[in-house]
Amino acid sequence: RPRGSLWREFFLVASLLACGICQASGQIFITQILGIKGYLTILAVDNVPEDVQEYSWYRGANDSMGNMIMNYKLPSTRQPGPMYTGRERVNTEGDLVIRPTALNDTGNYTIRVVASNETQRATGWLEVVELESDPSLSVNATSLVENLDSVAANCHTNATNITWYVNYGPISSSDRMRISPDGKTLVILRIRRTERTLQCAIESFPDIFQKSEVISLTVSYGPDDVLLRSNPYAFNGIMKAEIGSQVEMECVARSLPALKHRWIHNGSLLNVSDATVNLSSLAWEQMGSYRCIVENPVTQLTFYGDFRIQAPGEDLTCCPQRVLHLGTHSGAPHRVDSGGWRLPLWSPDPRSDQLLLKQDKSGHLSVPLRPEDKTSANR
Repeated sequence: RPRGSLWREFFLVASLLACGICQASGQIFITQILGIKGYLTILAVDNVPEDVQEYSWYRGANDSMGNMIMNYKLPSTRQPGPMYTGRERVNTEGDLVIRPTALNDTGNYTIRVVASNETQRATGWLEVVELESDPSLSVNATSLVENLDSVAANCHTNATNITWYVNYGPISSSDRMRISPDGKTLVILRIRRTERTLQCAIESFPDIFQKSEVISLTVSYGPDDVLLRSNPYAFNGIMKAEIGSQVEMECVARSLPALKHRWIHNGSLLNVSDATVNLSSLAWEQMGSYRCIVENPVTQLTFYGDFRIQAPGEDLTCCPQRVLHLGTHSGAPHRVDSGGWRLPLWSPDPRSDQLLLKQDKSGHLSVPLRPEDKTSANR
C-alpha cells in the first residue's frame, strides 16, 4: 500500500481479477502495475503460448512502430526501437525490465506476442511512485559504561512499520531492550560491551527497507579480573629466583579504555606505569612482595594481583596456601605485612593435626621432634 492510498488498493484488486479472467480465457496479460523510483521494475507477461517466437514491447496503448521500446526474437535477437532509453531490456521470459525506474515511466505499456499460429496483445498501466525520505536516528548518549548506563534512541519518520537493528541485526522488544508502542523509540537498559551500533529502518513497500544512518556506541568496560604472568613461573604467586637472574612480571586485563597500571614493592610505590616489570639482574633488595594494581579511569573499577620473589631455598613447605609470615607479639606468632622467614604453622598433610611449631612458656618457638627423630643428632 504505497502511502496508504485507497485508490491504489482498488486498482490492485481490479488488476488481479482481470488477470484471473485473462488466464481463464487463454489471453496474455501484464502483471506488474507498480514501480518505485530508483529501483528495478519488471513488467511481466503471463499466460504466454508455448510456441512463442517473438516479443515486442511498446510505450503507450497501441503497438505502432513509433512506440516500440524493444523487439526480441527467439532465441537471442534483440532490436531497440524509437522509445528505447537505454534503461530497458527484454529477458528470456519476454518480460520488460526497467532499471533504474523513473517517475516519468508511469503510463501504459503494450506487448505483442507472436506465436506460430496467432498474435496476441495486452496493455497494462505502470504506476511509478517515490519512496518517502529515509529515517533519521538520534541517541541520548554514545559514550556509556557497561552494566551501568542505558541508551535511548529515536527513529524520526512518519512511517509506522519500523524495524530496529543492533549490531546490524534486527531485534525485538525484551526485558532489557524496550521498544515503544509506536515503534519509534528504543531503550537499552544496562548496555553491554557487545552492543556497538544502532540503526532503524522503515518498510514502505514489501521487502524494501529504508535504513537510517548507523550510530556507533563506545561502551567502556573492565577490568573483569587480572591475569598474572611471570618468568620464571609463579606457583600460587610465588617465584623462585636466584640473585643475578632475570625476572619478568606482567599483569594483563581486558578493558576499554586502556588501563592505568601501578606497582607496589614491599609497600612502596614504584615509578612504573607499564603492565610489565622487568628485573634484568635480580638484587637482594628487589626480593619480596609485588602488587600490580590496574584501574579503569572511566568505569572506576580497580583490581590487583600479587607476586612474591624469594630465593629457591627460602620456603620450607610445598603448600604456599598454608604458609603465613611469622612475627612476634607477646611471644605468639601472627601475620605481618613485612617480609621474613616463612614457616609452616601446621602439617601440610590435611589428615594430620600434628603441630609443627611448639611454643614454650617464655614465648620461644621450636620444632618438636618425632620419636623416631630423637636418635638423630642433626635433628
